[in-house]
Amino acid sequence: MEKEKHKCYEFLEHISDAYIMAYGKTLNEAFENAAAAMFDVMTDIDLIEPKIEDEVEVKAKDEYELLYNWLETLLIKFDTESMLYSKFNVYKIQKNSEEFILKAKIHGEPLNLSKHISKVEVKAVTYHQMEILKKNSTYILKFILDL
Repeated sequence: MEKEKHKCYEFLEHISDAYIMAYGKTLNEAFENAAAAMFDVMTDIDLIEPKIEDEVEVKAKDEYELLYNWLETLLIKFDTESMLYSKFNVYKIQKNSEEFILKAKIHGEPLNLSKHISKVEVKAVTYHQMEILKKNSTYILKFILDL
C-alpha cells in the first residue's frame, strides 16, 4: 500500500508546513490524490473506513481557486462535522463561460480518537507556491498546507 501512495502524492521538503505534490493521469485524479494527501497529513488514512458518502460541489474562477476551494471545503467538513475522508471520486471538473465547477463523492467516517491517530493539525490551505502542471500525460498539483 505504501508504494501506491507515492505514485499518487509525495511530501516535499518545507521548513514548517506540509508541501505536497499530487499526481494523476487526469485532472480529476490529481484532485482526488491531493485530497487524500491532505487527510494523510492529519491522520493515517488507511484507518479511515469509507462508511459514509457525501456529495461536494465547489465553484471557482480558475483551476487554482478550484484546488483551493476543494481542499478548503474538505477541511471545513473536518473542522465543523469531525469527518475524516479516505476515498474521493471527482466525477466532474467542468469549465463553463464564467466558472469552473467540481463535483465529487467523498467517503469516510466520523473522527474516532481511539481509532484515528492524530498526526498534525492542518490550519489552512494556501495559494503560496501553488502549481498546476501537465507534464506528458500526468497532471501535477503542488500546494502548501499551513500547519
